[in-house]
Amino acid sequence: MSTAKKFAGQTAIYGLSTIVQRLLSSLLTPLYTHVYLPKVYSIFSTMFAYASIFQAFLAFGMETTFFRYLNKFADKKKQVYNNGFWVIFIVSIGFLLLTIPFTHTLAGLIKIGKDIPQNEFELYIKYFIAILVLDAWCVIPFAKIRADGRPVKYGVIKVINIVVTVLLNVVFIIVIPYWLKHNLYGWEWISHWYIHGWVAYAFLSNLVASAVTLLLLLPELFELELKFDKVMFRQMLIYSGPILIANLSYLVNENLDKILLGKLLPVNISEHEVGVYSACARLSIFASLFNQAFRMGAEPFFFSHAKNKNAGYTYSRIMDYFVITMCVMFLGVVANIEILKYYVNNRAFWVGLDVVPPLLFGYVALGVYMNLSVWYKLSDQTRYGLYISCIGAIATIILNVIFIPKYSYMASAWTSLIAYTIMMVLSYIWGQKNYPIPYNLKKNLAYIISSVILVYLSFYVFNRNIFIGNALLLLFGTAALFFEWKNLKAIFNR
Repeated sequence: MSTAKKFAGQTAIYGLSTIVQRLLSSLLTPLYTHVYLPKVYSIFSTMFAYASIFQAFLAFGMETTFFRYLNKFADKKKQVYNNGFWVIFIVSIGFLLLTIPFTHTLAGLIKIGKDIPQNEFELYIKYFIAILVLDAWCVIPFAKIRADGRPVKYGVIKVINIVVTVLLNVVFIIVIPYWLKHNLYGWEWISHWYIHGWVAYAFLSNLVASAVTLLLLLPELFELELKFDKVMFRQMLIYSGPILIANLSYLVNENLDKILLGKLLPVNISEHEVGVYSACARLSIFASLFNQAFRMGAEPFFFSHAKNKNAGYTYSRIMDYFVITMCVMFLGVVANIEILKYYVNNRAFWVGLDVVPPLLFGYVALGVYMNLSVWYKLSDQTRYGLYISCIGAIATIILNVIFIPKYSYMASAWTSLIAYTIMMVLSYIWGQKNYPIPYNLKKNLAYIISSVILVYLSFYVFNRNIFIGNALLLLFGTAALFFEWKNLKAIFNR
């Protein structure tokens, strides 16, 4: 089997499992937006924004480090596994000691608006601390499953996590209220403890799902030994440091906009604006989903094929089809925005639909950057990942702080696009100087620029007309197939 076919097969399995996970998870957005007003929905986006940043800190860059050191020390897989897990375990215990005693202070810092009691936010924070620690303990066992070439097990456990989360949300938000309203069997007992409309049930559902996931990973956890390879341990920490900061910087780019919207806008509108922006941003889920699926399959593949003679050519070819796929998704979502907006199941949120095109294009730039980032990971020059991500984070902070007070969430959408574009360009320039890969720059730029022009026509000139939008999508897809037909035939005839 050719490397291209092997990569396609592996990515397809991870992609399918990721699609199932995200599609199931996406059921929560129409549920939440139907039940809650924008100012209540802002609680979810605010808490998950902070959680994502802390999650990267607890993972400590060990996932990428784990794959790199498995490739580097193929005869010491056990030591790599032990070192990776115990680093995260120690960091998570420190995190518990530094957060649990100070939940009151943290609630005061995180809370936005004026309608949510302080003690409520303290409880939310406690739930999220538990979720973050449990999820952190799962990082290296999940990485081990991927490294062992078991994508089916990986996908099944991930899907179970989402199924538990969704089912518990449905029970707490729909089933129990219906049960109580109709006085069904046992309603009196349920009424003693159930709090109608309590937002924390969503967080409790996530906590239970995280605990279930950890239980399912017990076979991998039982393989751990309480010992370190001290020399390797120090090397892994040095390698992971820049990756940790780079990951944190990336998550600042992803989540700081929601946090700053809550802090920089007037108190009387901050909750509403954060809720609208966060809900409409969820329409970019398809681009985000593909990026995540690609990373799951690509990272182990890139490391395992780094020593191949034609590795650079393979990476270049992967980039070609990645760009085309992202551009098709970009066009497809915009062309069908008048249908997809019903995913945000409340007209009160639709005022924010203008954020979708810049956010989607930002994900195109982010995906290309993730693809390009292979050069500094394979050459052990992870400091460049640190530089690039920090520059992107600085741009995110400065532009949001300057423009949010005047342009609200539209400033956040365009800032996201600008920051990811900067990161993409820097990674390409530095990569070609330090670890040249023969990417088809002109062709990829042609696809990206063409998709931007067609999106502009679809969304702004033709006012989101679904028929014209899909005609433009078909035009782009046909042109791409025409230009790539010979290469595709060559791949599948091997």
